[in-house]
Amino acid sequence: MNFPALLRRAAVFSAVATMALCAALLARAQTPVAVTAPAASVNAPACNVPAAQAKFAYALPRVAQRLAGGLPIKIVAIGSSSTFGAGASSSAASYPSRLAVELSRHFPGHEFSIVNRGVNGAVASDMVARFETGVIAEKPDLVLWQVGTNSVLRGDPLQPHVPLLRAGIDRLRATGADVVLIDPQYAPRVLAKPDAAGMVELMTTIAKAENVELFQRFALMRHWYEVDKLPFEAFLSADQLHLNDWSYACLARALGTAIAEAATRPQATASAGAAR
Repeated sequence: MNFPALLRRAAVFSAVATMALCAALLARAQTPVAVTAPAASVNAPACNVPAAQAKFAYALPRVAQRLAGGLPIKIVAIGSSSTFGAGASSSAASYPSRLAVELSRHFPGHEFSIVNRGVNGAVASDMVARFETGVIAEKPDLVLWQVGTNSVLRGDPLQPHVPLLRAGIDRLRATGADVVLIDPQYAPRVLAKPDAAGMVELMTTIAKAENVELFQRFALMRHWYEVDKLPFEAFLSADQLHLNDWSYACLARALGTAIAEAATRPQATASAGAAR
């Protein structure tokens, strides 16, 4: 028996097998993996959205125009940690990510892209300073501006927010984008501060004066607590401040429903809403 020849053949077969295995592993590693949002818990409470949170006072003309023309719609969500997604199990469970899912459900086949510009700890002045590069440079059709919570937590005076918010709204609207403000969350660490209600009232007043929409996150979360009788632990993270997967998803459902209604509202109704 020719042992040297057998050894050479065995070596060749081994090398070929090794190369084939490496190629298979490399191909598997390069195969895209679908990223999905966390599955809802079977014990999760029902997401009840009050009518007041499912309808805006004002229309969203830019979004409506893009929808009617079948054109892609870009949304920029700017804010602090609750926009970034603190408290969520992953970025896919943040409210901007869940909003993309909700809008796709309302408008199947339409292209939506949402840019998350949430930065932990940011206050209104930080956000306005980032408008040019973080928001306006994206050429958004809709801007969702979540603001106010960190200023309340830090004990910042309320009055300086008036000119700051008005100037910010004017800058965003000058681009042609629709603008929606989002007020603070209803959570123990916010409620413990003396200016929590004052910030919510201030943002309501400014939104009405500037004829821009305000998504009432504070009122929605208070509804969960006072009407639905959910304990804070059901919709907040352990820090008693940030939302969790369930509440980010429920908030996104309410916001998505309101956006869909405002963007498809008959013109006469939309004009009447804007006159309020």
